[in-house]
Amino acid sequence: MKLLNSCNDSVDRLAWLRTLRNALLCLGVVHGIAFNSAICQEQHSSDHRVYRNQLRRIESPKPLLADYPEFFEPILEENHFEAPPIVDDPMANLAVRAWRFSYNARGIIEMPNFLLAKDTAIIMVHPWAIDDTWGWVTPEPNGVADFCTPRKNELASKHSRQVINPFLKRFRGSVGLVLYSVPGLADPIRTRVYRTFHKNPDAQERAEGTKQLKKVLSDFEYRGEPLPETIPLSNTSPVADYFRNFPGLDASDRFNNKGFWSLPIPVSTAIDVEPQDVLIFDGEGYPALRDFLKQNGIRHVLLTGYATDMCYCRTTAGYENLSKDFNVFLVADASLATFPSNTSPRFAVNAAISYAALNQLITQVSWVQPIDQSSKSDAR
Repeated sequence: MKLLNSCNDSVDRLAWLRTLRNALLCLGVVHGIAFNSAICQEQHSSDHRVYRNQLRRIESPKPLLADYPEFFEPILEENHFEAPPIVDDPMANLAVRAWRFSYNARGIIEMPNFLLAKDTAIIMVHPWAIDDTWGWVTPEPNGVADFCTPRKNELASKHSRQVINPFLKRFRGSVGLVLYSVPGLADPIRTRVYRTFHKNPDAQERAEGTKQLKKVLSDFEYRGEPLPETIPLSNTSPVADYFRNFPGLDASDRFNNKGFWSLPIPVSTAIDVEPQDVLIFDGEGYPALRDFLKQNGIRHVLLTGYATDMCYCRTTAGYENLSKDFNVFLVADASLATFPSNTSPRFAVNAAISYAALNQLITQVSWVQPIDQSSKSDAR
């Protein structure tokens, strides 16, 4: 205690405690409970700490986000720097390496982070069940939904199965919450199928709700108008008239049929939803989501889902909202951007994440790893 009391400044005292903790862990000292308790007490005694923004150049940096080349074009930047952790929870059991881009630092800054899993939520934005066994399908002959064509929707579903679903399976049970966001307000059908902010249906309710939801979706007439055969054009502004009458994206009743967007959208069958998982309704607004997360002790968010350039950033569970109140990490290869004029999303998601990295921390599936006390010193 004399050593502790000799540290006059609370921030330096906390930094000293962390350094000593790591040294003891390296030496194999097993009296970690009392020691980490001292760290927790020190944290509660001060709301702030001084972050030492010390950058160390990383020689010969490897490409980032290179694990899934079918879906993501790797990030290439010649200047990489290593920085200290930003999130460093006492007794952390989840390592999340992350990076951001800084024009002023003139490169990518990478840093380790150490999170308590129970204080962490994994959120998947808009896993729409389009063109799968639920029965909500792209309208013909020219309707659009989600990634806007059946082939692109199929590719997104493949990404969900191969990348996001295994990620959720790996950490469900250790993280505090797994959640999915969908458009619209809560309705009597989906609240019988999924756990929500206010209700957790039992097995019988889920079975009945599932049957009812499939019937509602299968009964809809998924047919809209064909493409226009003629388009009226003025002599003064024919280009504007052309796009006004035949835009590049029209998801209205014209091509999707009236009522399409009022249907209750389920979670994609590419995701194995568990009873404890939670459905977020965008229509309830961000404050409801924020309060629910905080009531459940969530401080950190690993964000996955679609689409990187649209819903992933700007809807209720998008990072523009969540970053106001939580430590958010964008799991970049667990997301896809829209990719018009291309057969692959690789470059589109690269561009969207590269831009987001100006003000967000970016991670990837392989950089999120469970840790224990015996391996924590190596991770640090």
